[in-house]
Amino acid sequence: MKPLSFITYYRQLEKHIVQFIVAEFFLQLINAAFMAIMLIYMEKVGYQDHQSASFVSFRFLGVLLFAFPLGLIIKGRKLKPIFYLSSILTPALSLIILEAISSRVDWLLYGALFLWGISFTGIQISALPYILRNARKDTHTQAISLSYSTWSVGSIFSGLIIFSLKNINADLFDEKLILQIISIIGFLCTITIFSIKKKEHIPELTRKRFDLRDFDWPVIFKALVPTLIIAVGAGLTIPFIGLFFFKVHRLDSDGFAILSSFATVIVFIMVLYVPVIKEKLGYKKAIPLTQTAAILALTVLALTELIDAWFAIYLAMCMYVLRQPLMNVAGPMTSDIVMKYVGERNREMMSALTSAVWSGSWFISSIIFQMLRKTGMQYVYVFLITAGLYAFGVLMYYLLILDYEKKLKAGTIEE
Repeated sequence: MKPLSFITYYRQLEKHIVQFIVAEFFLQLINAAFMAIMLIYMEKVGYQDHQSASFVSFRFLGVLLFAFPLGLIIKGRKLKPIFYLSSILTPALSLIILEAISSRVDWLLYGALFLWGISFTGIQISALPYILRNARKDTHTQAISLSYSTWSVGSIFSGLIIFSLKNINADLFDEKLILQIISIIGFLCTITIFSIKKKEHIPELTRKRFDLRDFDWPVIFKALVPTLIIAVGAGLTIPFIGLFFFKVHRLDSDGFAILSSFATVIVFIMVLYVPVIKEKLGYKKAIPLTQTAAILALTVLALTELIDAWFAIYLAMCMYVLRQPLMNVAGPMTSDIVMKYVGERNREMMSALTSAVWSGSWFISSIIFQMLRKTGMQYVYVFLITAGLYAFGVLMYYLLILDYEKKLKAGTIEE
């Protein structure tokens, strides 16, 4: 396999799909930056980590409450109006969040994070349906992979911005100012979204929009189970990994930002190779192999808290860098197979419920994390709970893949 063989897979993408993915990148730039250093900023302002978890949970509560209604609303409707709103509100609310943190106005912080979750999920939920509606069928895997990689690219660039500004003048460029700069850059999403001129394809409604009988609920719920299990586990770890490095290994925001950037460079490269990996290995091998290796890396990462030696931080960093691409490379493949498994009539609802499951799980996980940390539980044991849930989720994905292949052979679903 040639090193740059993946490029040929992406040359076929249409201009309007590329424009949409670029717009996604600018919102993910904000998301990645806030995920990386917002909690560290809150720690420095004076919030305890269990208090921060309480605030963060409201972001996911907003998505949980909004995702299901949005899945019904977007069925048979244009998606662009949602993109317009998300592209304006997400960066604007980001700036409000920062002011609420610095001023310690708790009610405003709860409200802004709640609305931020709703705004950001507008484009997240609509992304897959938009791609599947408007991209050519033979480019679906490439478009989904590139869309999925916007998180990685956003993390890379946000990490480089954070690290660079911190090292230019750490006193001037504190976490608040850096996040304000990135939030303003995020407004470029608005310009990019409004530049998409391609007429949107809107599928015809076969029943009333709010007729719940129009969906195959047993199929949808079966496809959601693996996501639910993995999402609960991820919610105990991913939002708080920066705090783990800061409190356990004393790695400050600039150090963690550059570490995240390095890890996501590898994620980005590997995600671009997803069409090649899928073609060579198939779903049945590629998904469980990469996810199992990621679980092992997470386990070692967690155990570094118990290692009282100079090399513990370096081992933790290595495991973090390994875990990120291994877990993320399966993402586009699981999204692809799940959307094919549920069929065209269920895709909008599946996309909405997937976001609801992730955010609902992270809302619950944030509360669990808050409770566990209040009792004094070490990060190592919290992260090991995640590893156990991941392992169960991987098994459920494997069973779903077997069922997908069985139905594919029987001709009851389309590839």
